[in-house]
Amino acid sequence: MSHPSRALHLVALALLLTPVACTATTDPKPPRDNTSAAQVTGPLCAALPTGTDPGNPSFLAGQPVDQALRWIPTLTTFEAAVRTSGALTDLPTGADVTILAPSDDAFAAMFSEDNWDDLMTRHTDQLRTLLKAHLITGTHTIDDLATAGTTTTLDGTTVTVTRTGPTTRLADRADAVCADYRATNARIHIINAVLGALPKTAGDTDERAH
Repeated sequence: MSHPSRALHLVALALLLTPVACTATTDPKPPRDNTSAAQVTGPLCAALPTGTDPGNPSFLAGQPVDQALRWIPTLTTFEAAVRTSGALTDLPTGADVTILAPSDDAFAAMFSEDNWDDLMTRHTDQLRTLLKAHLITGTHTIDDLATAGTTTTLDGTTVTVTRTGPTTRLADRADAVCADYRATNARIHIINAVLGALPKTAGDTDERAH
């Protein structure tokens, strides 16, 4: 008669242990908190994704830099140029980078459509050089750059960096309008003008023959 009692005892023990086992295997992992590492500043930030919107700063903080650029809606021209030129491949594998990324409006104010099409399709060497003027090795906050006073871009140009009220000015030419996006091994600062040595062609009336 002792055997049935022993069997019932084992069944009861198994029932007591089962919820514990389920809890241990089904509890979700706590979400990674990137909030403290994903604060952005500047007058344009309010118009860009925030909170839980796709492309918000906390989400981008965990993305590879090439993917992060795709999520920032005002950087479509810059992202396409980076992808076309392969400029980021000039960096050592896994190297940190700071990106001074001109907005779509900045490119529109700098280049005519014909000129930009030529750079994207026929003069990718010039495009690559242009983009290097917006890349800095290492990850630097906008405050770090302003405190240093100068920085050197990947094309070898020394750029002055000064605080001007609510924004930070670069090369006495561009303002950081939404700074300190984080991505994997990267900082992204959106600026409102294009740097580099290429001439301004926006406003040209010549049209390419079709």
